[in-house]
Order: sequence, then structure tokens, then C-alpha cells
Amino acid sequence: PMFESFGFETLTPVTASLYLALAFGVAFGVLAEITRFCLRRALVSADPSERRSAGGVWLMALAVALIGTQASVATGLISFDSHRLLASDLPVLAILLGGLAFGAGMVLTRGCASRLAVLSASGNLRAAFVLVLFAIAAHAALKGVFAPLSSSLASITLSLGELTSLAALPGGALPYTAALALGFLAFALRSGASKLNLALAALIGLIVPAAWVGTGYILFDEFDPIMAESLSLTSPATATLFWGIASTSITPGFGVGLVGGILAGAAASSLIFGRFAWQSFESPAQTGRYALGALLMGLGGVLAGGCTLGAGLSGIPTLGFAAFLALAAIIAGAKIAGRVLNESGSGYGAQPSTQALQPAE
Repeated sequence: PMFESFGFETLTPVTASLYLALAFGVAFGVLAEITRFCLRRALVSADPSERRSAGGVWLMALAVALIGTQASVATGLISFDSHRLLASDLPVLAILLGGLAFGAGMVLTRGCASRLAVLSASGNLRAAFVLVLFAIAAHAALKGVFAPLSSSLASITLSLGELTSLAALPGGALPYTAALALGFLAFALRSGASKLNLALAALIGLIVPAAWVGTGYILFDEFDPIMAESLSLTSPATATLFWGIASTSITPGFGVGLVGGILAGAAASSLIFGRFAWQSFESPAQTGRYALGALLMGLGGVLAGGCTLGAGLSGIPTLGFAAFLALAAIIAGAKIAGRVLNESGSGYGAQPSTQALQPAE
């Protein structure tokens, strides 16, 4: 096994994955803080040019993640054959409802989960409140009061047989990877995003295959196996919450390291560049709206099998149909919620009057 060749005597694969994730988290935190990396801005921002540039940054990262991940698969470093995103029984109802809920939730809270983590470390107490509630709701959906609901919805499946991903279609992975990557790159390069932000977004994209290879190949040990993981926040948020309140009884792993690294990296970046600022809620109505959004994101993230990071940035590069369905549902949920809120006249009501104080802008 690859892990044994390092000759570590005191480090287990789980502990090694903690340190690896910490490094990846710090890198993501810094890069995401600088680029304001967030899918929500690309979907429902009021400014069309900002929507386009935010979309360009996100798709540049996705293109690089896709190319790097599929190159790793092609060279035999990693395989997704037994990964949950390529399961033969697709929990179609859970993914659709979960994605819609997560998308609506990130509009209500004005930030996808990764953006809220970055903002939490930048002094935004609204984002920190949402992040904690998001983790609690997700944990409840996995192992708590919402678990029976999650299980019931997940039991309604569509059998895909062997056709679980684009790679299983005629022609294999290469033509679909190339077509998607070229499309994403073409949009990114014409989005109006700055060259610096696009370059930094490419670095964000590189973290995805690096994490897949790190956990799925470099740290692979057949006597002490760990799960192959990459950038995500739903499961890591629950792991961090559980470790935070029961650290003497569990060993921290990849998820804890990733969340800790993102918070540390974003805090350092915001402090260095003078963007750290304490911010909080301005009305009870605003607090309630963010609380509802957090609950929808936590429950939705579990049902959908991931957030914009887990199902999107890390999931799409697996080419699994589950990831495409989840991301499409998240986008639809965000679009619908944005339209309903704007048409009701309460879209961004009870918000701070100053644009600079908007949590995910």
C-alpha cells in the first residue's frame, strides 16, 4: 500500500488525512476569501455583470477540477467505481427535494455553505450563526430526529444498472470530460472576471483532484482504509460539530481538518488584506430568515448528497449522474427562491442598508 511506503510509525491514515485536509482547507480558505468564491452570487446576484463574473470564477474552478480528476482516473490513481455518487440505485426523490431545499436555503442566507464558512472567519456573525445551525440540521438529518425522513426519502430509488455516470456511456469519459471542460472554460474566459481571479479559481479547482488522490491513493492502506474525500462541507460540518462536543471519544479526520483549515485560511486572508469586520443581525425578522435558510441547507445538503462543493465542485468531476442531478436541483431551488422572494417584495427585506454589509456579496 502507498501509505505504508512512507514509513510512518505513529501516524495513522485517519490522522494523516486530518493534516492533509488542514492544508487543503487553508489553501481553499485563502483563495475563496480573495475571489469571493460562491455559486449563489452567480445565480441570483442583482447585478448581471457580477453574476457573470462570479459564474466565470466558479466554472473556471470546476473545469480544472474536472480535468484533474478525470486525468487521475485515466492514469489509474483513483477510481469512483464504489463511490456513493456512482451507486446503481439513484435516490432520485431525496436528491431532487434536497437540492431544491439547499438552493432555497442559500438564497435565504445569502451564501452557499463554503461562502458562509469564509465569511464566518471574516467576522460575520450572521454567517457563523448559519454555519452552526447548518451543521446541527445536517447532523440531525444524518443521525438525529430527521434521520427517519432522510432514510424514507432515500429509499425511493431509480435503478441505473451500470449506467451510473457519463463515463459509462458510449465513448467513455474522455469526450464528455472534454466537452464539459471546454464549455466551462469558454464561459469563464468570456465572463468578465479578472485574470487574477480566474487564475486563483484554477488553483481552487486543483485542490479537488489533489484531495481525491491524497485520500484515495496516497493515504490508502488496505489494513486501515479511509474514505476517499475531496472538498465538501455538509459531512465535514457535522464531523466538526460532533468532534467539537465529543473530542475525547472520537478521532478527528479529513472533515475536521478541512473545516478548521478553511476557517483559518479565510481568517488569515481577511486580516492580512484588511477585510475582517464584525457584523451581526439587524432585526429579528432577518434572524428568522437566516435560521430557516440554515435548516433548509442542512437538511437539503444531506438529502442531496452534498452542497455546492460536495455535489458540485467535487461531485461533477466524478461524472456521476447523482452529482449532476443534485447540482441542477440546487440551481433550480436557488432560482425559484430568488424569484419568489423578489416578487413578494421581501426578497432581501430586513437586510442592512449598506451593500458592503451583505454577507455573501
